[in-house]
Amino acid sequence: MRFSRGRNFMFRVPEGRELLNFVNDFARRHNVLIGNVTGIGSLRNPKIGYFDEEAGEYRVTELSGLYELVSLSGNISLKDGEPFAHIHVALGGPDGKLYGGHLVEGEVFVAELFIQELLGEPLERKPQENGLTLWDAEE
Repeated sequence: MRFSRGRNFMFRVPEGRELLNFVNDFARRHNVLIGNVTGIGSLRNPKIGYFDEEAGEYRVTELSGLYELVSLSGNISLKDGEPFAHIHVALGGPDGKLYGGHLVEGEVFVAELFIQELLGEPLERKPQENGLTLWDAEE
């Protein structure tokens, strides 16, 4: 699919808010149906996951404490007709280790985000046989 650039948004998420819910609400309020999301900051007690292909579900790792949000990268598309953020993160712990994966949940301590809206045909996530909800494949 081809898209053109739309609006740009750069903002700070309020402390204490759950990051994914905030991004979904922001996209809905500003009618961002398709876009890219990047960010930095720090999260409290984040939950990250990876998809276990054999089990057909996400395996979740719960981290305790404050983690540096070294990198946040993701997209916004439609799921069940509503804006849906799919975000991956790299998180730095107090031990100097880096943890990464699909963001399941995270309470914001500090989060500075950039959203680049994309304009074009709707991009809808649909349930797949493998248990994931994905866009149609480009053939």
